[in-house]
Amino acid sequence: MRLIESSTLKTGMILGKPVMNEKGQVLIQSGVKITDRMVQKLQDLRITYLYIDDEESKGIEPNYPISEETKQEAITSIQTAFEDVSEKDVVSSTLLLDRLGRGFKSTVKQIFKDISQHHEAISLLSNAIGHDRYTFYHSLNVTIYSIAIAKELGLKEEEIVTVGLGALLHDIGKTKVPESILNKPGKLTPEEYSEIKKHSQFGFEILRKCHEISLVSAHIAYQHHERLDGSGYPRGVKNKDIHLFAKIIAVADVFDAVTSNRIYSQAILPHEGMELIFAGAETQFDLNVIRAFRKTVAIYPSGLTVTLNDGRRGIVAKQNNINSERPIIRIIEEQGKKLNIPYSIDLNKNLTATIVETSTTLAGKQEKLENNTSYYTGT
Repeated sequence: MRLIESSTLKTGMILGKPVMNEKGQVLIQSGVKITDRMVQKLQDLRITYLYIDDEESKGIEPNYPISEETKQEAITSIQTAFEDVSEKDVVSSTLLLDRLGRGFKSTVKQIFKDISQHHEAISLLSNAIGHDRYTFYHSLNVTIYSIAIAKELGLKEEEIVTVGLGALLHDIGKTKVPESILNKPGKLTPEEYSEIKKHSQFGFEILRKCHEISLVSAHIAYQHHERLDGSGYPRGVKNKDIHLFAKIIAVADVFDAVTSNRIYSQAILPHEGMELIFAGAETQFDLNVIRAFRKTVAIYPSGLTVTLNDGRRGIVAKQNNINSERPIIRIIEEQGKKLNIPYSIDLNKNLTATIVETSTTLAGKQEKLENNTSYYTGT
């Protein structure tokens, strides 16, 4: 499979991974030949990237870090909680989440188990999801990234579950923010931004009295928008006053935000998202957390077309367990000519070869990065 930008999609291409709507239902199944109508539908859904099948990328398969069963169980749990809580006041929301607490813990433990058995760098670009489904997948993605970071940092399993539980529910406070603000396609007014910033406080109030959810997990929801230099919210506290677990989720939250489709912004690719995160190292984000994250995430996802420093072009064929920044590349072109017989090189063994360009960022890369810098404090 090959990862392409949806703007380059052409009639006749074969879809490699299914496209889903806001309810998780398949809109376009994998293996379908793309029509003009489908291209328009994908544009309407604001899908930025998707996978196609072609001969040059045959046999390249992106691997999701958790099982389909675990993913669907988690999404269902998150969606049920968010939708039920949105209809209740804070006290009733607390009672509801208390009843659901054990189920959440079980889900987080299963995610941790799946990640522990996944031996590749993590890539969450497997399926194309419309932006209306963002909230639920974002909560799951942040949980996956946060658990992976916590594991890389050497935290104990009990601590990792606490991190995961806080990550799963870090945005539960958004259920108390008007949808008209959450789903506004344009720039927020100062008044609207002040309103949306209340979600971390709302989340803390909902979670802190839940017997099945630790106070530390509640603090994660409270502090995940705080930044080391004090520029975050809700309290504007600095480095030493921010819990390590909240620092973990801050990185996971921003990275997933900028690499996902949102109603007001297009997704950027993982290596671009990592550039943005590193730009905020030691001012916005904890450097040790960033380094741990870099070791766990697929910087160049499988299926991405890349150009090397010697002019060769290829497709990322597989992640490298030793170094996620130097994957295995299937070379398909040399000196501007297509190869009849492609071959693979391991960038971790061919140290003089480096990736200098990716096909999906040749147009609009700088604009995308500039549009996403606001996520340092984020929403």
